[in-house]
Amino acid sequence: MSKRELRSADSAPPVGTYSQGLVVGDFVYTSGMGPLDPKTGEIVGTDVAAQTRQTLANLAAILREHGLGLDDVVKSTVHLQDLHRDFAAYDEVYREHFTKPYPVRTTVGSELMNILVEIDFVAYKKS
Repeated sequence: MSKRELRSADSAPPVGTYSQGLVVGDFVYTSGMGPLDPKTGEIVGTDVAAQTRQTLANLAAILREHGLGLDDVVKSTVHLQDLHRDFAAYDEVYREHFTKPYPVRTTVGSELMNILVEIDFVAYKKS
């Protein structure tokens, strides 16, 4: 198995020991991304809608490094700090960024580090 790292200056930099994304065969895996500004590293937005928009922009930047877009996403995993309160607002923003057939998705409530949303993707590109 070979794997190639993806990095984008247009996405939030890692805050720990991990890659922004990896290409493995025909798949791209992203790390869990949050709503950090790529230039400052500061959290963007105080509500889940604004944070979701920034998180999706960060993830899209990583996908672009391999010539992919959001329509190439086949799976997403979403963590919400307050699942019951924020699901509807998060889902509304999410829906604006994807077309049918939507990626399969798991959404869970999680203890997050000072953010309201974290998302990771699996995307597919035939080589």
